[in-house]
Amino acid sequence: MSFSRRTLLKASAASAVLGGIGAPLVARAQTAEFTYKYANNAPDSHPMNVRAKEMSAAIKAETNGRFDLQIFPNNQLGSDTDMLSQIRSGGIEFFTLSGLILATLVPAASINGIGFAFPDYNTVWKAMDGDLGAYVRGEIGKAGLVPMDKIWDNGFRQTTSSTKPITSPDDYKGFKIRVPVSPLWTSMFKAFDASPASINFSEVYSALQTKIVEGQENPLALISTAKLYEVQKYCSLTNHMWDGFWFLANRRAWEKIPEDVRAIVAKNINAAAVNERGDTAKLNANLRSELESKGLVFNQPDVAPFREKLRSAGFYAEWKGKYGDQAWALLEKSVGKLS
Repeated sequence: MSFSRRTLLKASAASAVLGGIGAPLVARAQTAEFTYKYANNAPDSHPMNVRAKEMSAAIKAETNGRFDLQIFPNNQLGSDTDMLSQIRSGGIEFFTLSGLILATLVPAASINGIGFAFPDYNTVWKAMDGDLGAYVRGEIGKAGLVPMDKIWDNGFRQTTSSTKPITSPDDYKGFKIRVPVSPLWTSMFKAFDASPASINFSEVYSALQTKIVEGQENPLALISTAKLYEVQKYCSLTNHMWDGFWFLANRRAWEKIPEDVRAIVAKNINAAAVNERGDTAKLNANLRSELESKGLVFNQPDVAPFREKLRSAGFYAEWKGKYGDQAWALLEKSVGKLS
C-alpha cells in the first residue's frame, strides 16, 4: 500500500494536534507540589553540585515527584551578597554560603575560621557535627534562616607566594598578602606583622601578576581552578583556616513543606553533605601532585609556632571577646586551649 506525500503530511499534522492536546495533561500529572530553587557559587563540576544533582533526583524519587529541587550553580542568580538577600526575602528557597561570609548577618558563623584552631578534619567534624555546630545553627536560626544539620566542606586554606616559602611565623613579617574583604583575615595576618591587602577574588590573579601583592591564601581547589600556579612559585601547607558551607533554607518556605516531605528533603541534603566532604578530601589529596607537576613547590610547616604567635599577639583574646565566652568555650572543647 502506498501513501501520497499529502496524506503523510495530513497524518503528521493530525498527530501533532493530538499530541498538543495530550501534552498538557501529561505535564499536569507530573507537576510538583513544591518547586524550590537552590542557588550556590560553586562551578557546575564542583563536588557540591555533583552531589546536589544526585540529592535532587533522590528527593524527587522518594517524594513521588511532589518535591522538585532546581539547582542554580556558579552565581547564576547573583553574588553571595545578592543571594543572601534573596534567601532572606524568599526569592530563592535554598542557598549554600560560607560561614565567614554569613558572619555579616550572623557574627558567630565565622568562628570555624579562627586561625590555626583546627589541626585536622577529624577535629573539624567533631566540632561542627557536635556542640559548636549546634550553637552556630541556633544563632543562624535567630536570623530567620533554617540551617541543615551537616555543614559542607570548602577545605583548609593554604598560603602561596612568589618570593619565598612560609616556614615559620617570621616569614609572614612584612609579607604582602591578598586576603578576602573580611575583618577576621585582616586581623589574623596583622597579628603576624604581615601586610594584608583586601582584594576581591576577581582581581587576585592580576594583583599577583603585577606584584601588587606577593602572595594569597585559598584552598588547593581554588589555587588550581584560578591557575594561580602561573603567578606563584611556593605553596606552604599552613592549613591556617578551615571553611565550610552552611546549607540554608528560607524559614517560611521550609515551614510550608509537609513534615513527611521535609524529613525526606533534610535527610538527602545531609547525606549529600557527608558525601561531598569525602569528595573534597580526595580532590585536595590529588591536587598536590597535579600542582607540583605545574611547578608549584610545596612545604609543610609546623603549625605550633604560628598558634603561639597568635596567642602572644592577643589575636585569640580579641576574638574570644567578639564571639563571647559560650561560643569560645565550645570551640576550645574541640580544639584545646587557644587563648
